[in-house]
Amino acid sequence: MKKLSRHIAVALALASLTAVLPAQAQEFKAGFLQTDRVIRESNTAKAAQAKLEQEFSRRDKEINDLGNALKTATEKFERDAPTLSESQRVTRQRQLVDQDRDFQRKRREFQEDLNARRNEEMSQMGDRINKVVKQLAEQEKYDIILEQAVYINPKHDITDKVIKALNATPAK
Repeated sequence: MKKLSRHIAVALALASLTAVLPAQAQEFKAGFLQTDRVIRESNTAKAAQAKLEQEFSRRDKEINDLGNALKTATEKFERDAPTLSESQRVTRQRQLVDQDRDFQRKRREFQEDLNARRNEEMSQMGDRINKVVKQLAEQEKYDIILEQAVYINPKHDITDKVIKALNATPAK
């Protein structure tokens, strides 16, 4: 008899759980964020991009000028090569090789510096985005906010809200 009453109690508990679960499932609130769009469209991202362009524009121009000078020197050498003596030709080739090596080194250093600064800016922006998303999730009582999915119903997309909130908060 005790076994039967335990089975009935377990069955009633399971029945009450299955009745409660659908009600709780309806209260679950999910959101979706298109981070790449936030990075493209927010004022924070645009300001970071402008800052990087300003910071690196002078070096970029110098490297482009070096590349153009190397190209011009190479073309001049190719035109003049048939009329040069062997020692002149070897000397000019060495100069071009040195000039090219210098150009490649400066271009590589520029790219490394630019990438490092871009990563710093992206990290700061990622921190700001995460802070805004967390505040939004707490204010609007989201249970989960996803960044990647195969399909998302547009009504769950909070990207515009995040961009608006980011644009409203001043950058530090």
